[in-house]
Amino acid sequence: MDRFAERRQKLRQSLAKEQLDGLLVTNFTNVSYLTGFTGDDSYLLVFRDGQIVLSDARYTTQLEEECPGLDLLIRTPGIDMLTAIEQSAAKAKVRRMAVEADSMTVGLRERIGAKLERVELRSSSGLVETLRQVKDKDEVEALRVAIRCAEKGFEVLRASIRGDQTERQVAHDLEHAIRGFGAKGCSFPPIVAVGARAALPHARPTEQRIDSAGFVLVDWGADCGYKSDLTRVLVTSKIPPKLERIYGVVLNAQLKAIAAIKPGVTCEEVDAVARGVIVKAGFGKQFGHGLGHGIGLDIHEGPRLTTGNRLKLQPGMVVTVEPGIYLPGWGGVRIEDDVLVTRTGHEVLTNVPKNFDEIVLT
Repeated sequence: MDRFAERRQKLRQSLAKEQLDGLLVTNFTNVSYLTGFTGDDSYLLVFRDGQIVLSDARYTTQLEEECPGLDLLIRTPGIDMLTAIEQSAAKAKVRRMAVEADSMTVGLRERIGAKLERVELRSSSGLVETLRQVKDKDEVEALRVAIRCAEKGFEVLRASIRGDQTERQVAHDLEHAIRGFGAKGCSFPPIVAVGARAALPHARPTEQRIDSAGFVLVDWGADCGYKSDLTRVLVTSKIPPKLERIYGVVLNAQLKAIAAIKPGVTCEEVDAVARGVIVKAGFGKQFGHGLGHGIGLDIHEGPRLTTGNRLKLQPGMVVTVEPGIYLPGWGGVRIEDDVLVTRTGHEVLTNVPKNFDEIVLT
């Protein structure tokens, strides 16, 4: 049984527990996770003893190459997706079918319900996403590839960054380098934020010059099918007052949180370790987001390392650990690494220098 068949089988076990005959998968990323198909505009119906991909003629060859052996319903002109869903559900003798409430509009759900008069529809949330939280060996290896690609791109940035460049130019150069190392692109538009703009956790690159302040925050990742996510601060000139102290607090918080990661520890417990360090240093109100999140086919997946999440970590989960302190008018510091939960503890998958003396550019 290949890894995609194993994933679908696990999903069927979840469906059986919920007393469901099938699940209509409409989230394209979930379709990819369950089949290996890398296209879009296609749904997947998983039922108790089979599955069928609902697509159109644009993807016939691609589906045959990427998903050999899967049943296909290729829509011809004049047959819309609702009719394809109706035909597939009838063929599979589905009577109680779940739909992915998080990936469809209310209008689409109502149209499906009107079309499938004899099928009991149930809204579901997280049936596939829960499976995606725990990565298999192939997924972990794919994440390693994405991380290495991101790291190589950052090495180019460190070696080539100039004071007369703008945030936007540096972001473009970083993405160009990452693509040159084989990635499809960046996991998300890179954040390059100089000085006071680093106080914006999701700052967008502007025309501000790198030499307009003494440091720059860079948040980036590589999309190689699976997505990596890293953040570093670089000191570009004379060390600004307060930076070394604040950086030390954030780094200490991150290292202690990473050390706490192991199977059985809850997500909120890991968050609390980092948050406690930052609160003790007097910057609790300046750390306003969760400690981290899962990565994979999407840049933000479960599990979430945040207050109130009592989910226990399991081997195979891969999470970011990214504490930060943000001071409006001065700037911000965030340090982020990607961490795998192992059977005995954890493994830091990323390997970019982060000690203070290592982030100072000569």
